[in-house]
Amino acid sequence: MAGASGYAGGELLRLLAGHPSFDLVAATAHAQAGSHVSAVHPQLVGLDLTLGATEPGSFSDADLVFLALPHGQSAAVAAQLPPEVKVVDLGADFRLHDPALWERYYGGAHAGTWTYGLPELPGQREKIKQSSRVANTGCYAATITLALAPLIADGLASPEDVVVVAGSGTSGAGRGAKVNLLGSEVMGDLSTYKAGAHQHVAEIKENTGATSLSMTPMLVPMPRGILATVTARFAKPGDPREVLRRAYADEPFVHVLPEGQWPHTAATSGSNSVHLQATVDVDSGRIVVLSALDNLGKGAAGQAVQCANLMFDLPETMGLSVFGVAP
Repeated sequence: MAGASGYAGGELLRLLAGHPSFDLVAATAHAQAGSHVSAVHPQLVGLDLTLGATEPGSFSDADLVFLALPHGQSAAVAAQLPPEVKVVDLGADFRLHDPALWERYYGGAHAGTWTYGLPELPGQREKIKQSSRVANTGCYAATITLALAPLIADGLASPEDVVVVAGSGTSGAGRGAKVNLLGSEVMGDLSTYKAGAHQHVAEIKENTGATSLSMTPMLVPMPRGILATVTARFAKPGDPREVLRRAYADEPFVHVLPEGQWPHTAATSGSNSVHLQATVDVDSGRIVVLSALDNLGKGAAGQAVQCANLMFDLPETMGLSVFGVAP
């Protein structure tokens, strides 16, 4: 895998080290190349692996490559890989269909479009199974898409005037040293960032069919997890919780909680699960869906392993936990 020194990379290494069918043959990094993996990720002590440099030939012995690189860097590495090597990209390079949206939210040339890696979308599981190149979802995109897509597809929720307020742990911002992510800056504070212009809006709209979506992301003083509140107007009468329950009745990782029980991030930590709950706002009459997941699990590394399992015709849940770690 490339990009092994980041938070998503470390979580992916942890999952792969315990996977019954995948063997780690190489892991690369940039500044941390030459370091033993336990020096970069102390939680992986006992894993005998030294991080190499990301260069041609790094993955010559691999049947599967995960790319956990910053946005805009995956395309160059993917272009060096033989077509028979299967690839899951955790970055954004190949998620969007519309080049204009890529330029608007990310800048630069659009690298192309791969199979989108969210198995729970209708028909997507079979597409992933048949693909050798898969673009993993964004963390916010997974959280919000799973809450919203079935409601719009059913015709219950209007695709117009969707409003999202979502909070993410600091690991969602990456491992790079940034002043606004220092402990002294984050602790005891709740702040907004990229309000009205978050890059995952384009991805969510393509996934769900929403035509107008306002998103306000917040930085929450916790290491990992996302909690999103998604609201929409009714397009017809119905029960949003029942629509979600039917849509995910057979899904191993998406759980519509019992009535009266609300999602919270700690319950999904360390798992590949998403917790959902829906209600109707008694004042505005709007649909309200709460969605929680681990941004490094179902929002990144766990999702990538789930897709890889499908690509190799393995049980979809192999090497992944449905249950969170608490407290």
